[in-house]
Amino acid sequence: MDAEKAVAEDTARASKRPARDRIFETAREMFYERGIRAVGVETIAAEAGATKMSLYRNFPSKDELVAEVLRDQARESWEWWDAAVASRPDDPLGQLEALFDALADKASCTESAYGCALSNAAIELHEPDHPARVVSVEHKREMHARLVEICRAAGAPDEELADGLLILMEGAYLARVTLTHEGPVKSVAKTARALIHAYLNS
Repeated sequence: MDAEKAVAEDTARASKRPARDRIFETAREMFYERGIRAVGVETIAAEAGATKMSLYRNFPSKDELVAEVLRDQARESWEWWDAAVASRPDDPLGQLEALFDALADKASCTESAYGCALSNAAIELHEPDHPARVVSVEHKREMHARLVEICRAAGAPDEELADGLLILMEGAYLARVTLTHEGPVKSVAKTARALIHAYLNS
């Protein structure tokens, strides 16, 4: 009886939260776990305890809802990035290493992982003008630009080191999905260090 009461209280609390928040959080979870194309607005609304009409009152379209979700995920990605590089101020080489140490820590999590949400969206959404794909591509361009900036500060004469590190970072997310946290992704920080030092010392 106590368990049933607790569930009822949780449901009541959830229903008092704004419909927009419930819809957004439900969509974010379902898009990541099931895929963007596989989830319809009716399903999102039902899971969020809302109506389809309520969803469209808060988001002009499913495409815009996806884009908004990806913007939020991009924001969290930059928070993670900024925290990693902040641990090594005024040390660009250390910042590169810290980024991949943080990536290795993230990859070691034993919870289910479905890769990078922004990369997944770019793969799934082929239309170049799709608002969500635009968010994804802009995010990856900014990642590359940030890596170029740090690599140059560390002594790289061109963009090749940043290119390699971006490919390594993206590959790590995919390897985490296909071969789990116990696979090659365990070596991502060590591999990054080898690449960085081989390139800068060549």
